[in-house]
Amino acid sequence: MSDRRPGKHALGFVLITVFIDMIGLGIILPVLPGLIRDLAHVDVSSAATLGGWLLVAYSAMQFLFSPIIGNLSDAYGRRPVLLLSVGGLGIDYALTAFAPTIAWLVVGRLIAGVCGASYSVASAFIADITAPEERAKAFGYIGAAFGVGFIIGPALGGLLGEYGHRVPFYAAAALSLANFVYGWLVLPETLAPEKRRPFRLARANPLGALAAFRRHPALTVFGVTLFLHFLGNSIYPAIWAYYTIYRYGWSELEVGLSLAFFGAITAVVQGGLVGPFIQRFGEWRTALISLVFEAVIAVGYAFAGQGWMIYVLLVVGSIQGIAMPAISALMTHSTEADAQGELQGAIASLMGITSIASPLIGTQLFGAFTGPQAPIELPGAPFLATALLSAVALWVFVRTPRKPRAA
Repeated sequence: MSDRRPGKHALGFVLITVFIDMIGLGIILPVLPGLIRDLAHVDVSSAATLGGWLLVAYSAMQFLFSPIIGNLSDAYGRRPVLLLSVGGLGIDYALTAFAPTIAWLVVGRLIAGVCGASYSVASAFIADITAPEERAKAFGYIGAAFGVGFIIGPALGGLLGEYGHRVPFYAAAALSLANFVYGWLVLPETLAPEKRRPFRLARANPLGALAAFRRHPALTVFGVTLFLHFLGNSIYPAIWAYYTIYRYGWSELEVGLSLAFFGAITAVVQGGLVGPFIQRFGEWRTALISLVFEAVIAVGYAFAGQGWMIYVLLVVGSIQGIAMPAISALMTHSTEADAQGELQGAIASLMGITSIASPLIGTQLFGAFTGPQAPIELPGAPFLATALLSAVALWVFVRTPRKPRAA
């Protein structure tokens, strides 16, 4: 175990780790439909159904293991847990690149979900090495690495996918293993032995944070609104590649570029429009406007007849990205000052649950309403489900008071 003090490379390694984690997730999205079709010898409709289960496997492991891995780092230190996660991802991508059957892909997604649950350790590492007054800025760097990784990942995956469906997995493996070597050489341990605590499984309950809604009844309606919002919006990444390949005949490169555009426009909105919108309309009206856009734009995706319309919808629909920050801000007003961390944990749990459920909703609907077995041809069915969930979220939200009780 290293006893070196954190140096200039420590923060860099953590940011690169988060960055590569997101690249590794995004890089496979454009090529996964093609790889599934090659291995299972099925059409796009059936590939979507299988792909949904792969996403469920990945998301479920992330949801279950994020608190476990975070607690393991409290017990055994940040360095070994981070290095095992990074190295594990590299090995997993390499094995997946050579996968001879769908079963290998399932195992690969399970391993990737476990190893990719290192975000909590990265955040703890940042807290270890930064002064309290510098932590907000450092966490902002993590958010930026997260966002940039998701912009570059799909674009890179689409580009490399032109040379074969497995090539992006080779690239992801090389990036992760190179980062492992870099971390092995430069990463210090930041949690002193006297500050560690024994690992207890009871602390690693991923559903435990939801108890915040029981302890704070005023949050329940907001929580239901966010749950429906997350559930509907998480359908998009699950179905995007299958839908655009099936509906518009897009190549892996076109799919990757559209996902990268989505990541970029989301970053612009999150970084530049949230503040001005809330300042102009207030938190409650901003959330209301965003939810309305969300429901309407989802219908637009369902019936967009030409591929170019997707980009128009992405730009106009970017307003819906303001809903979560606005609703989260409203929730903080109904929560005591000493329970804000608990609130954020509850929101993260909601996101984790919906990341498991949404891929099933989206991909199974797509598989049911496309292909020769479909009762009617309706590839936009998953987006209509998003519209319905968003409309219900809107209905729930308008039943909340505009001025929640201040803590």
